[in-house]
Amino acid sequence: MEMTYIDTPADLTMPIGEAMFTQRAIRRLRHDKPIDDADLKTILDAASKAPNGGNTQPARFLVIRDRDAIQAFGKLYHEAWWAKRRDDYGWKGKADIPEGSVYAMPALLADEMVDAPAVVLAFTVGRLDDASSVFPAVQNLLLAARALGIGSVLTTLHADVMDRVYEMFDVPADAGFHCCIPLGYPRGNFGPTRRLPTSETTSWNKWGAPPPWK
Repeated sequence: MEMTYIDTPADLTMPIGEAMFTQRAIRRLRHDKPIDDADLKTILDAASKAPNGGNTQPARFLVIRDRDAIQAFGKLYHEAWWAKRRDDYGWKGKADIPEGSVYAMPALLADEMVDAPAVVLAFTVGRLDDASSVFPAVQNLLLAARALGIGSVLTTLHADVMDRVYEMFDVPADAGFHCCIPLGYPRGNFGPTRRLPTSETTSWNKWGAPPPWK
């Protein structure tokens, strides 16, 4: 397969710093505003530019656009989300989620995945566990989406549904699944996110030694 150069898309004009510092998990997606195929190409072109081991480029992306397919996948995602909560916490429904839990918004996504304008599933081929060569591409995808004003969030599935997902989309058994990324224009805003200060998460020269800005 011949490799080609891809020119920088004219519509990716947002400064990288702005994209990084205002990109956030968007789980409330507008159902009434579709995403153009041209924008999806820009997002995936950006993903293709990410670093990967030996330039082997094992990342593969399955874009789900068909409404019926998204509806069917959304039902599997809902099942997968609750299967994960069942395994981790024993929860069976929303009444089990504690008040103020960080899972309130993800539970909303579980309900609304059936209406996402587009869903991207990220795989690798070859070395199936080669996450180090797919997640840089996923981050490029998320940042490019942000630069275009398109919301996104990185999420996962559950073993209970994986065979059915593979069967639903004719995914070959030798493709390794890594994550799911719904895309859509946000109901709400992009903006700053709260994070631990890097003075608390960074060691300098040896583990536990503080950085100069501590």
